[in-house]
Amino acid sequence: MGFMKLLITGSNGLLGQKVVDLCLSKKIDFLATSSGPNRYSKCPQNAYVPLDITDEHNIQAVLTSYEPTHVIHTAAMTNVDQCELSPEACDLVNRQAVLMIARYCQLQQIHFQLLSTDFVFDGAAGPYRETDQPNPLSVYARSKFEAERIVQQLDGLHYSIVRTIIVYGQGENLSRSNLILWAKEALEKGASIQIVHDQFRAPTWAADLAWACVRICELDQQGIFHISGPETLSIDQIVERVAAFYNLSTAHITKLSSASLQQAAQRPPKTGFILDKARAILGYNPHILEVTFALL
Repeated sequence: MGFMKLLITGSNGLLGQKVVDLCLSKKIDFLATSSGPNRYSKCPQNAYVPLDITDEHNIQAVLTSYEPTHVIHTAAMTNVDQCELSPEACDLVNRQAVLMIARYCQLQQIHFQLLSTDFVFDGAAGPYRETDQPNPLSVYARSKFEAERIVQQLDGLHYSIVRTIIVYGQGENLSRSNLILWAKEALEKGASIQIVHDQFRAPTWAADLAWACVRICELDQQGIFHISGPETLSIDQIVERVAAFYNLSTAHITKLSSASLQQAAQRPPKTGFILDKARAILGYNPHILEVTFALL
C-alpha cells in the first residue's frame, strides 16, 4: 500500500466513528467531516472540518485544501420511511451529493468509496453475491442504487462500493439508534416491543465494517464488496439472541408480519450476503453476534 490520506464523510455517525478509531490506531492520516460540529470525543478537533455534502462549493473547498488520496463516503439519509415521505431530500443527499463528490474525485484521481445497502435487492432470493442483479423496492433503495450507477459510470473514476446490512454497535451522540441497542434497552426495561418475523438480515458489527472499508482502500481494490455479519437471521431471531445473551425476558415481545406494520416504505423480505469475495480478497472475518454483545 502506498501513502494514504483519508477523508471520511459522516464521521459523526456510527460507522464514521469506527473509521476514525481505525485511522487513529493505524496512524493513517485522515480528515473527519460531518454536518455541524464534531460530536465524537476521540476525534481530534484539528482532524475535523464541518462539511455540507449537498453544497458543491463546500465540497470543493474542503477536498482541495486537504487533498485526500481516498474518500470513504458514509454520509447518507438512511431512515427508509423518511426517504419515502421526503423523496426530494433523499435524492439530494443520497444521489446528487454522491455525484458532486464523485465527480471531484474523478477529476483529481481520488479513490471514492460509496457505502451502499442490501436494500438495493428485492429480497426474493437472498443471500446475495456482488454479481446479483439489484431490484430496489423503495425511494431509499432506488437512491442508493442510482448512486452506485453514478459511481460505476464515471469514466476513469477509482471507486469501490461497499454494501452492508443493519449496522450496529456503540457510538457517541448518535442521531439514531440501531436494532441491537434498541432491543437491548427495551428488553432491559421490560417494555413491550413489536418485531417482524418475516424479514431476514445479517446484522453487521460497525467495527468489522470499518475494518473492511479501510482495508479496501489500503489494498486499492475496486468494484463492489458485500460486507455484513456472518449470519442471516429473522429480525425476531436477532432480538431473541439479544435476550438470551443478556438473560432478559422475551415475555413482552409481540411478533408481527411486515404487512401489518403498514410502513411507508416496502422492505425486502430476505437479504443477507455471501461473503466469499470479501473473505478471499480482504481477509474479512466478521464476528458472530455473541462475541460483539460482550462489547456493547
